[in-house]
Amino acid sequence: MGETRGALRFATYLAPNMYPVYQCVADFVGRQLRRPVELVVGESFAAFARGAVDVGFICGLPYVALARHSPSPVELLAAPVLHGERYRGLPIYFSDVIVRHESAYRAFADLRGCVWAYNDPDSHSGYNITRYTLVRLGETRGFFGRVVAAGFHQEALRMVADGRVDASAIDSQVLAVELRDHPELAAHVRIISALGPATIQPVVVASHVSPALKDNIRAAIYAIGDDPQARATLDRGFVARFEPIADAAYDDIRAMVAAAESADFMTLR
Repeated sequence: MGETRGALRFATYLAPNMYPVYQCVADFVGRQLRRPVELVVGESFAAFARGAVDVGFICGLPYVALARHSPSPVELLAAPVLHGERYRGLPIYFSDVIVRHESAYRAFADLRGCVWAYNDPDSHSGYNITRYTLVRLGETRGFFGRVVAAGFHQEALRMVADGRVDASAIDSQVLAVELRDHPELAAHVRIISALGPATIQPVVVASHVSPALKDNIRAAIYAIGDDPQARATLDRGFVARFEPIADAAYDDIRAMVAAAESADFMTLR
């Protein structure tokens, strides 16, 4: 179904500041497979099941939700490994908890009663891991004073920087890119904690794609780290390479969801 219209359809459901990396990956796959490609901003995960998207860059939390379906509308292709000692050469990332630089907050426990911003409830780094942290702390009766939806990590960062909210958990890759590209923000925020690590966001392929094409896409993505033309763009996204990833790698995120479900604590508060 998804292969009859020519172009391979990629979609990103992740932070806008990572769009150049995902465009680079899509373009490289197109060159390797000698096929046209298009990259769009994903609006619904149902697009995989209905054949509207062939390859997606998605968060681990929606991947876990999609994988619960039988059959699942997506399969794993690869996961990025990031530059930096904290990542230890593994496909992991963190949620860096940030506050305004001059605030009195020094640790996550200090945030009781604060105004908290999250990017999206479908985000592991911005929502699920915070929810899990509160479950572990036994703080399921209302820890934050107010919880605000920002829409994107980049907006949550700016809401902290300009004082509209007190704190937020930001994807460590997104935060590194944003503070590098907008150094004026770095003077206004401070990291007080790192939640995680957790398995990083995967690249997935829709189940309607043929096995042969899946294998070709997978091989191209694994090869992109050695391509001189792609290297500069990957480095700007702090991506060292893409490597194989197994479904079991996301059991960490499954366990966090299960803990929240068991505690009947699905909504941050």
